Amino acid sequence: MKILRTPEQCFINLKDYPFEPNYTVIKTECGNDMRIHHIDEGPKDGPIILCMHGQPVWSYLYRKMIPFLNHQGIRVIAPDLPGYGKSDKPAARKDYSYQRQVDWISQWLEANDFNNLNLFGQDWGGLIGLRVIADHPERFDRVIISNTGLPYRPDVPEEIVQQVREFRENAKTPTLPEMARKLRTTDKDQGLSFAYWQKYCWETKDIPIGFMMSSMLERKRSKLSTMLDLLFINLGLKNVSPFQTELGKAYAAPFPNQFYKMGPRAMPSQVPTMPDDPSLEAQKKAWEFYKTFEKPFLCAFSDNDPVTRGADREFLNLVPGAQGQTHSTVEGGGHFIQEEKPEEISEIIINFISTTTKEVYK
Repeated sequence: MKILRTPEQCFINLKDYPFEPNYTVIKTECGNDMRIHHIDEGPKDGPIILCMHGQPVWSYLYRKMIPFLNHQGIRVIAPDLPGYGKSDKPAARKDYSYQRQVDWISQWLEANDFNNLNLFGQDWGGLIGLRVIADHPERFDRVIISNTGLPYRPDVPEEIVQQVREFRENAKTPTLPEMARKLRTTDKDQGLSFAYWQKYCWETKDIPIGFMMSSMLERKRSKLSTMLDLLFINLGLKNVSPFQTELGKAYAAPFPNQFYKMGPRAMPSQVPTMPDDPSLEAQKKAWEFYKTFEKPFLCAFSDNDPVTRGADREFLNLVPGAQGQTHSTVEGGGHFIQEEKPEEISEIIINFISTTTKEVYK
């Protein structure tokens, strides 16, 4: 397995990311050393929130929440998944799978001997984090999830399965605008529309991560600057675009060229949306675990995320620890709630920890 490491100079002068790096070396299945980065901020004796990110972002996503949480005495640990951020990056799409991400983060968790953790998982951070908890329940005290899920779909109608397979195998690669439009109008079963995102990422050699995050989150940008930025991308000049924002630069920083992007390209196709996905049995076992999980479990989803809207219902109905909790719906939180509503989601986490323990952290 070939492994890449983003040069440190790519992370110089990032806005609002002053955090000291921490590194842990684990072993891959091939016996390679792989370095996983995490940030560790706040009082060492405070309750610990393990903040897990998704695709295509990294621990930079939590920079706005960390001050709120630290101010209330909460210690924040935020790793970068392998393939993202300051962590090492396996260099082939085939190197990435759902199970491998679970195994890699489990190794990292054990190497650091973290215990008494509270998980906050969003996007892939939830998919991976929830599986890690199922494998290491003794290390976790509570769970908070937002805009994520634990997909298990053994009964997808054959008609939809064939439709998705036909699209994946034979349709042309969707353009960025085509993919974005389809994803905003997610169909009822989240089959074909999500497949647009999977196919776009898998087949686009140099996905413009910085531009995608900027256009999603910086809605006040002028249409002209957005169009000109996109023009530079289409000309292969995204790294010199004078219209790239500081936020766009930060989310693009881990990926100096297309060869570093195999994680973000591969992971959407690892979401188990079909009944023949290789992770189906592991998902089934995880759900069997959560149907008996009695530790405090909280859902805090956005009201306007088309991809995960309604995914909290399964947890609310099936997880014993979710019963009787004060679950929240965050208005206007978007998919990346950490960016759009950092104070609100931080307050939800703080209140949940304080109200489910005898001691109130102030």
